[in-house]
Amino acid sequence: MPISFLKILPCTWLLLEEVGVLGPHQMHPMIWGKRRDIGLHKFIETLFYHPLFKSIMISTVTLNAIFLALETDYKVRKESNFFLEVTDLIILAVYTTEFLMSVYLDPVKYWQDGYKRFDFIVLLIAYLPHTIDRNNPETHQTATLLKGFQALRVLKLIYYSPGMRILMAALRQTVKNVIYVLVLLFLLMLIFAILGHGLYGDPTYGDYKNWGTLAAAFFTLFSLVTVDGWTDLQDELDDLHFVSSRTFTIVFILLGFFVFFNMFIAVVIMDIQVTEDMINGFISFLLKAERRANLIAKKQIILKRQQEEVNELLAQQKTTEYQTFDEMVEEFKKTLLHTDPVILEDFCCSLPFIDLYLLSLDRQDATIYKYVC
Repeated sequence: MPISFLKILPCTWLLLEEVGVLGPHQMHPMIWGKRRDIGLHKFIETLFYHPLFKSIMISTVTLNAIFLALETDYKVRKESNFFLEVTDLIILAVYTTEFLMSVYLDPVKYWQDGYKRFDFIVLLIAYLPHTIDRNNPETHQTATLLKGFQALRVLKLIYYSPGMRILMAALRQTVKNVIYVLVLLFLLMLIFAILGHGLYGDPTYGDYKNWGTLAAAFFTLFSLVTVDGWTDLQDELDDLHFVSSRTFTIVFILLGFFVFFNMFIAVVIMDIQVTEDMINGFISFLLKAERRANLIAKKQIILKRQQEEVNELLAQQKTTEYQTFDEMVEEFKKTLLHTDPVILEDFCCSLPFIDLYLLSLDRQDATIYKYVC
């Protein structure tokens, strides 16, 4: 088997699991091998992918976000400190249970998923505040900082929302094009920063605060490219009687905001649309393949049932109560007349037809003989 095929096969299998064609985490023996604890694994798998468990996780993340928002109020945090600590421990226990179940079901796939690794890091950070004495003034600042990172746990909603997952997949696809746009915007800002510093950065007669250094010029251009307070910056240049300042500002805003900034948005929207169309097309193709597989499975079931019925009839023919197939054919032939139609594949060329024809001739001769006698 080629090496490239060995690399593609597990990815294809995981993709089919992701879109739902295969059952969740159905481990293929060729790839992952068989588990020994099949019963326990099946029970946890059923529990983990049950809609009720998904609803519990979404509710837990929502409550976590609400409690984190309440903790920002000093009065609430002081009066309900014990309640908030208990709820935080309960929520942390739910997250830990979900992590252990996910790792148990498929540890290889868990660590291959970038989002799951990020989720593990967030869970690890959630435990760090409980290892620090928050009453100690020396570690209070560190504990407060780690407590602020607990807001990252709200990102678990992305895993349970198909729409958000499609959006995140599209954003990963747009990173390359977005980087190109940002590099071009940086080059444009570098050119205008050097130009603005040369035109308006004179310490004596110019606007040294906004254009005196390259860093200040970059910050000023960032305000212009976001069209945030650009009129105040332009008024300061007008007060210093710089004739070319308005042309400089208008040209940069046209290039930086109306071209590059909107180009950035257009690239993201286009890549999201392309990614969504590709995913929908692939899902429709897999659904058609699944329907064909179900149709073939139904045909196999019908054929199997027919085979079982034939086997049952053959078994019944061996008993004394039932006649053999040849005996039934013989009795059937005796009921035929020479005028009865017979459908054959090859007219007058098969043994059954010749047999029936000769029998019909014998009966015709017997009838003529009775009339003559």
